[in-house]
Amino acid sequence: MNQYIFILEIVGTIAFAISGALVAMKSKMDFFGVVITGVITATFGGIMRDIVLGSVPPSAFSNPVYVVVASVTSVIVFLFAYFNVNTNKITQKNAYKNFLLIADAIGLGVFTAVGVRVAFFLHPTSHSFLLVFCGVLTGVGGGLFRDICVNQLPQIFHTDVYAIASIIGAIPCAMLMRAGNISLGIWVGIGVTILVRALAILHKWSLPVAKNIHD
Repeated sequence: MNQYIFILEIVGTIAFAISGALVAMKSKMDFFGVVITGVITATFGGIMRDIVLGSVPPSAFSNPVYVVVASVTSVIVFLFAYFNVNTNKITQKNAYKNFLLIADAIGLGVFTAVGVRVAFFLHPTSHSFLLVFCGVLTGVGGGLFRDICVNQLPQIFHTDVYAIASIIGAIPCAMLMRAGNISLGIWVGIGVTILVRALAILHKWSLPVAKNIHD
């Protein structure tokens, strides 16, 4: 099980690092900024989760493989863009947007489920609220700090159904784990989160926004 979870964490780390690096390059950051933003996107949600759970130092520091994987992934993404590899595809607005959305959705699904599992492993008798909270925090925390770093309104507060997708995926994930179905809970959490996020993008679902508000 531990190796299985580790593989999922690496997949999520790569996906979120790609997402962070792409956003950083769009914001005209230099090489260092791209790498740091990729690492932050891939690890910050897990760092905040571990602090909430009292697991210190956070796994990103006690096991640097996640930072290394995120760094290498960000470097590769930067080099592809810098040396104009497949420029006609990478630089197209739609291609960039689709690649970012896919990477972000995968990372969101994987880290939501992993976050629930980590909370359940450390506190197996805790209330489901803690499990769901840690799943969502792991899923959206990195993207939240990424957007702050590039000086834009965090995606979770205005874009489609993002954090809500994480919540919807984390709930059955937590329920299944508390019932003893840990492996099934992980896959259901990943699948439901990605599915809801994909449907939100496809059908342009979004939460209501208050209008006609004046200073």
